Amino acid sequence: MKLISWNVNGLRACVQKGFQEAFDALDADIVCLQETKMQAGQLDLQFPGYESFWNYAEKKGYSGTAIYTRIKPLSVTYGLGIAQHDTEGRVITAEYDQFYLVCVYTPNSQDGLRRLDYRMEWEDAFRHHLKELDSRKPVVACGDMNVAHEEIDLKNPKTNHFNAGFTDEERGKFSELLQSGFVDSFRHFYPTREEAYSWWSYRMKARERNVGWRIDYFVCSQRLVPSLQDAAIHSEILGSDHCPVELLLQA
Repeated sequence: MKLISWNVNGLRACVQKGFQEAFDALDADIVCLQETKMQAGQLDLQFPGYESFWNYAEKKGYSGTAIYTRIKPLSVTYGLGIAQHDTEGRVITAEYDQFYLVCVYTPNSQDGLRRLDYRMEWEDAFRHHLKELDSRKPVVACGDMNVAHEEIDLKNPKTNHFNAGFTDEERGKFSELLQSGFVDSFRHFYPTREEAYSWWSYRMKARERNVGWRIDYFVCSQRLVPSLQDAAIHSEILGSDHCPVELLLQA
């Protein structure tokens, strides 16, 4: 089973930059999207054989998540069930026979870390959501988690130490998630691989120079590890400032 996660940084814009061709080429069983920046009815984009599910932010042109799936879910829920966290369209949970799939777009702490306190509240609520699901069946959580966990996960760790996405607080919350029974699938397979990034700034030709960050993940319940087959980062696929990331899972 092939799973793909991709922050498209505006799906309508990405469609103009080869999204449909990339979608077809990836040929995944399930595709999770983040930062769709859409409202209902703005784009009718369907693919033969796929069902789609959407969570829209109340604010226009902001955030948003979606799942395209060839495999019909047993159920689909939206958000975390907490009002203060559920206005930005950041979470979709799809239940399948063998696992829960959670598509997430984690809030950015923003310039000056002005949203860091909220981010910490979000992290605790999201981890609680995953642990609750995990008590019932294994979990695959994927998406733009807006944190480079270790120094190996970004090009310039020293100069970014106190910037959004690489603060001690954000990294600590990701460590806490892993310590509560989950594994970073890419690092499971490639623990020492350097310069493996999934996001690059549009400035200073960062992507051409591969000055990037790995902030897009597949995080899985530890008991799913025997079913993990491989993980990949598709840096060759353009269309967004992020690239798709992949997980191969034994069906």
